[in-house]
Amino acid sequence: MFDFLNVPASGAYHLVSLIAGATGTAAAIVLFTAAVRLALHPLARSAVRGEKARAALAPQATKLREKHKKNPDRMQRELMDLYQENNVSMFAGCLPMLLQLPVFMVLYRLFTAGSFGGTPNNLLADVLFGAPLGSHFFSSGPDAFVFAGLFLALLVVGWFSARAMPAETPKFLRLLPFGTSFAVAVIPLAAGLYLFTTTTWTVVERACLRR
Repeated sequence: MFDFLNVPASGAYHLVSLIAGATGTAAAIVLFTAAVRLALHPLARSAVRGEKARAALAPQATKLREKHKKNPDRMQRELMDLYQENNVSMFAGCLPMLLQLPVFMVLYRLFTAGSFGGTPNNLLADVLFGAPLGSHFFSSGPDAFVFAGLFLALLVVGWFSARAMPAETPKFLRLLPFGTSFAVAVIPLAAGLYLFTTTTWTVVERACLRR
């Protein structure tokens, strides 16, 4: 199922191992995540510009919704025309998040595979506050408090993330930041650390760009 991820995951394994040699594996994951988000920063800037443009068009969009509320198809066409005429994309804000999915899948593979090219995956044994980075919540013992702490931290970050979203953001997108919290129960601890780092980056980045 994950064969197509073997090559990029193998490359990520050597990269993370190299960084981990000087910083530790948990710190290497944070640095790896930060590098990915830094590469996506231009898209984040574009997304925030799109949000500001949609906010400027909000009064016109509201009038169109009121005018065509009995004809949803006409309303959608009119809204799309409004945004197209002003070169505003409705989905630009989703692009940085979507581009992170392959990275998350590679990291997930990195901490579930026992070996890469015949080389044992030594990263699985490294720990964060006593909990192996390759472990899962349901297989944890006394170190379950690490997963609980990560869950609570992601809830807090998710709340700030949802609160900072523009008023016109669809409801299902507002719930996405909270979904990462519950993912901690079914993904390796290392992947949970990635989620915490990237969501925290998003909240701080957006706060700075919106100033």
